[in-house]
Amino acid sequence: MKFLVIGKNGQLGKEFVSIFEKTNADFTAFGHNELDIGNLKQVLTAFDKIKPDVVINCAAYNLVDNAETDYKTAYRTNAIGVKNLAYASSLYNSFFVHYSTDYVFDGKKETGLYTEEDTPSPLNEYAKSKYLGELYLKEETDNYLLFRVSWVFGRGKQNFIYKLLQWTEKNPYLKIAYDEVSVPTYTEVIAGITIKAVEQGLKGLYHLTNSGYCSRYELAKFVLKNLGINKFIYPVSSDIFNLPAKRPKFSAMDNTKISKILNVQIPTWEESVEKFLKSYQY
Repeated sequence: MKFLVIGKNGQLGKEFVSIFEKTNADFTAFGHNELDIGNLKQVLTAFDKIKPDVVINCAAYNLVDNAETDYKTAYRTNAIGVKNLAYASSLYNSFFVHYSTDYVFDGKKETGLYTEEDTPSPLNEYAKSKYLGELYLKEETDNYLLFRVSWVFGRGKQNFIYKLLQWTEKNPYLKIAYDEVSVPTYTEVIAGITIKAVEQGLKGLYHLTNSGYCSRYELAKFVLKNLGINKFIYPVSSDIFNLPAKRPKFSAMDNTKISKILNVQIPTWEESVEKFLKSYQY
């Protein structure tokens, strides 16, 4: 199979590039400076040249607070870009893999984890742009895998663990939210499950996360304890940060559907965070 990876410089894109290089896969990877997915002409030119069998879209505008004002850029990447890639995939008979977010939910469910059957209700511009991308994808092609992921961490700076360690160096103590709850999810897990799903011919929508769930506060405590860093963490309500974008308080998703279909046991978030910290010490 010939793979096309979009968003090679992000956490998830780097993971796929690393895996494909190690396995000598036939792949081409683009960063946003090399391919503007918001430009349909550029997208079609790339597809015509490469003629990929599988397209993996790791590109995303994920600056949640910035998207409240820079929404044009957010929608260009997260919605129009997805529409263009899905259209081109349909035109060139390519299988399209795309990633959405737990933030498409409003956090008001009180009866368990979010499943694929739950109805999205995004709270902020970032989440709305991601959900619109989901809808555009389904309009353009039925030959796809759509994964919703959450609190993604891996090699890169756009994740909570990296930011936490930066805050730890600069502050005498930390204030971390106890009332934001979801599932920290490792890029290695996302990429591994994705490749397995593609190989087995899966299609449709799945929630792809590590197992279990936690608050930002619990995650911060776990990370610092694991690294042997002695820093006081004061649990606070997320409301005190007064951030521009409204976030769901509880957006943890259930990975049962993908686990059962692929017959895999997805590691807990604790196991994956521990593995990540051992592999990539900051």
